[in-house]
Amino acid sequence: MVLGLSYRGTAYAGWQSQPTVPTLQDALEQALSRFVDAPVSTLCAGRTDAGVHGLMQVVHFDTHARRPEFSWIRGGNAFLPRDMAIQWAREVPQAFHSRACALRRRYVYVVLQSAVRPSLESGTVGWVFRPMEQAALEAGAATLLGEHDFSSFRASACQALSPVKTLYRIGISQRGAPGANSCYWRFEFEGNAFLHHMIRNIMGCLLLIGQGLRRSEWMAEVLAARSRDAAAPTFSPDGLYFAGPVYDPQWGLPERTAAYDWLP
Repeated sequence: MVLGLSYRGTAYAGWQSQPTVPTLQDALEQALSRFVDAPVSTLCAGRTDAGVHGLMQVVHFDTHARRPEFSWIRGGNAFLPRDMAIQWAREVPQAFHSRACALRRRYVYVVLQSAVRPSLESGTVGWVFRPMEQAALEAGAATLLGEHDFSSFRASACQALSPVKTLYRIGISQRGAPGANSCYWRFEFEGNAFLHHMIRNIMGCLLLIGQGLRRSEWMAEVLAARSRDAAAPTFSPDGLYFAGPVYDPQWGLPERTAAYDWLP
C-alpha cells in the first residue's frame, strides 16, 4: 500500500523513528497499526529533519489488511495527530518502493523578507531582514545546476555513499508588491537526490548573496572548494518543505496534493 502524507514538522524530531523523542514515522505507524489492529512498518521516499514540513511525503508498507482506498485516508487520519494527514492512498504492485523508485525529489523553501520577525508564520517560514535582489539570487543558483560534487553543502553526519548529485532546477520567485518593505520568497529545488542538510546549506549561501553580503561568483568558489568550511552556516529548517518525489507514470501516483496550494 502507498500513502501520500502532509505534515507540519515543528513538533517532531524529524521523520525517522527514535526511541526517546516524537517522530513522524512513529506517529504514522502507530495510527496505521491502530486502524488495522496489527503492527505496520513504513518506508518513506525521503527522510526529513527536525522542524521540516511535508507537502507530499510518500510511504509504502506491506499489510494483509484489505480496505478501500478512501478508508485508508479516513481511517488513518482518525488516529493521526492534527498536524499530519493522509492525502491519498493507492494500491501498487509489490515491485514498488517509495525510495528506490523515485526518479527525482522536490523541496520548497519559503522565506519572509521583513524588518520584523515572523509571528503568525513562526516555524513555517524562514526569515531575513535585509532586502534581497532576485538577479543576484538567480545568478548564484545557476552555478549549482547540473551534476556536481556537493561536498561543500554536506553535513558531517551525512551517510550518502557519494557527494555527487544532480540539480535539475532551482526556481526563485517573489510574492508581494515590488519594492514593498516585506515580501515572501519561494525557492523550489528539484534533483535526483540530496545530501544531509544540502538544501539548508545551499540556502545559507544563497541568502548571503541575495542580501548583497557576498558576490554571486562566490557560489562557484564554494562549490569548487568541496569543503563544508567554505560555505555559509546552515540555514534554519523553518520554511523548508519536502514537496515529494517524482515517479514514473506507470505507477499511477499523484504528483501533488492540495497542501501545495496554500504556500505563498
